[in-house]
Amino acid sequence: METIPVLPPPATESPTPWNWARKNLFSTWYNSILTVLCLIIAFQAIKGIIVWATTKAQWHVLEANLPLFFAGRFPRDSYWRLWIVTGIIALLGGLTWGNIQRQERLWNPPLLIILGAAVVGAVISPIDLTSRLYLLGIIIAAAASYVIGRQINRNPPSPPLSKGGLGGVSWMPAMWALSFPIILWLIKGGLGLTEVSTNDWGGLVLTLFLAVISIVLSFPLGVLLALGRQSSLPVVRLLSTLYIEIIRGLPLIGILFLGQVMLQLFLPPEYPKLDRVIRAIAGLTLFSAAYLAENVRGGLQAVPRGQIEAARSIGLNTPLLTILIVLPQALRIVIPAIGGQFIGLFMDTSLLSLFGMLELIGISRAVLANPSYIGRYAEVYIFVGIIYWIFCYSMSLASRKIERTLGVGQR
Repeated sequence: METIPVLPPPATESPTPWNWARKNLFSTWYNSILTVLCLIIAFQAIKGIIVWATTKAQWHVLEANLPLFFAGRFPRDSYWRLWIVTGIIALLGGLTWGNIQRQERLWNPPLLIILGAAVVGAVISPIDLTSRLYLLGIIIAAAASYVIGRQINRNPPSPPLSKGGLGGVSWMPAMWALSFPIILWLIKGGLGLTEVSTNDWGGLVLTLFLAVISIVLSFPLGVLLALGRQSSLPVVRLLSTLYIEIIRGLPLIGILFLGQVMLQLFLPPEYPKLDRVIRAIAGLTLFSAAYLAENVRGGLQAVPRGQIEAARSIGLNTPLLTILIVLPQALRIVIPAIGGQFIGLFMDTSLLSLFGMLELIGISRAVLANPSYIGRYAEVYIFVGIIYWIFCYSMSLASRKIERTLGVGQR
């Protein structure tokens, strides 16, 4: 028998940036030409943006109207209430994120970059010294609560229905729920504080309020509609299906128009006029719940039939079967879709500017209507776009982290 010689393993190139570029960007002559052309176009575009931002853009429009973008017409002598609200959210957010991250490194590079950028932004921001100190204090409090959150329930038992589990954060929703009445009291006033009309709410405060309340209300409503559409009771299934299909067949701007303009025309004259913020929340909630219901229904259909049969075999009734077995698995499956739905709802709040509400886009239009700032569209909308991107990307990061923690998509 012929002896086959033992050959050495094939030589591999060291993973240097040059080797990667030669393999992926300059592998052939036409790839090299395309790479060079793309680099030239990118260089010219970046150069043009930098030249415009440093020599032509008039950023004073942002510096002069910064309080409007964040608080609208909220009374200046009550700004301390908004700082307290920001501090509460930062503390709870730090505790929650630290508890979720408790099994990973304390200070990973992306987190250090975000923290450093926040500190630098607070130092160089065009605001008064008192506001800078407030902002730096909130950043420090958020970092401290992040460290504390990592130490809470560090090695919890994993829930049986999740891979990895959220463990210690099971008490976090209760803390967020308890904080909501306090936040609403600080913003709205009353009970010892000067009451601030919702007509004076605006900017980022109003945008976040509309988005958060609509998200919190639309989630349980969407779950109930999904369960109703899967119900064995014909009346419940029919009503749920009609609601979902009718709402999904209407554009959001039409629903907001009905709520902001037409609703009062159908009510009796003696009926008190509903607050426009409440009407806006109702429109966003009803619209988002219909789409969320279909996302959750997809998760319900993905739960293996054997899970349901096994639960029935041990004597679980329908409510316990749904709450303990079906819903946890269904919601875990559709976390990516739910995250995308919530991001879309946050951005949909910008449509309310068409009805005179001074959220972020509405306050931007009000600023640009000032004769002193006519033509400063690029500066204003770039700034507003960055704010939207920060919040939407943060929601996306949180959604992906929850997916990894629960092992979504992993075998």
